[in-house]
Amino acid sequence: MNSAAQSVAERLTGGLVPAVPVPFHGDAIAKDAQRQYAAWMATQPVAGVAVWAHTGRGPYLDGTQRRFVLESWRKALPGGVIVAGARDAAMAHDARAGGADALLAFPSAADPVEHHRTLAGELPVIAFYLYRAAGGADYDDDTLHEILELPGVLGIKVATLDSVMTYQRIAAVMRAHPDKLLITGEDRFLGYSLMLGARAALIGMGAALCGLQAELLRSVADARWNDFQHLSRLCDELSQATFIEPMEGYIRRMLWALAEDGVIPEDCCEDPWGPALDPTERDAVRRAVQNAHAARP
Repeated sequence: MNSAAQSVAERLTGGLVPAVPVPFHGDAIAKDAQRQYAAWMATQPVAGVAVWAHTGRGPYLDGTQRRFVLESWRKALPGGVIVAGARDAAMAHDARAGGADALLAFPSAADPVEHHRTLAGELPVIAFYLYRAAGGADYDDDTLHEILELPGVLGIKVATLDSVMTYQRIAAVMRAHPDKLLITGEDRFLGYSLMLGARAALIGMGAALCGLQAELLRSVADARWNDFQHLSRLCDELSQATFIEPMEGYIRRMLWALAEDGVIPEDCCEDPWGPALDPTERDAVRRAVQNAHAARP
């Protein structure tokens, strides 16, 4: 691993990195709500945030929107790690110009090793194993080894959604690369993914209730297994109200969770690219947030 990638890896180790959504009012970014959200996040126990990722609708935002989002987070978190989603060299270049610290490489089915090598020419890279329904690609073990051997790649985020077997396979591959970070993106089995060796979490669920999820990571580091069991159950209950079918609705549900906590206004929870959701789902998210607060140790 080169020195730049090593530095970012050290800053991420043990930390929570929320993949942050963008609040919309109608089909326009709610800029005041975005700034309010970033200011709130600056008070939370996070290592940084991931912008322009799937949760942040990075591939759908235009250049002006992406610049505004990155600028707002960089200003709010001057000492935090800003990870920017990148599907190509142009996005990677824009991320570096905007002050990002690392890239989250959108999966590529066409020459994935060269894809990661190209992005690493701009910033340290986190590889990304993403389930196909969200636009991912299946990397076999040989491809994963080749990607992880690149000096500019600091680790891999794994988001299978529901394939424990795939996560176990990739965790086994990571044992051959002890200097690289296994970063969990598994909202639906967060606790178990940490038990398998993940040393950081980059998750959409982390967009809200950050303290709960950061404490779960600390309980693993401190071997407080009674606390871990309790916190893992609370995180599972939150994920079961937010990461459900239709799965693309999770972005709006996380915005609802933020509104329930008073972080953003109630009318800034639109996701222009997400599915329509039954209004009763908002009540379920509201209850999950309230229960998580009430049950915290």
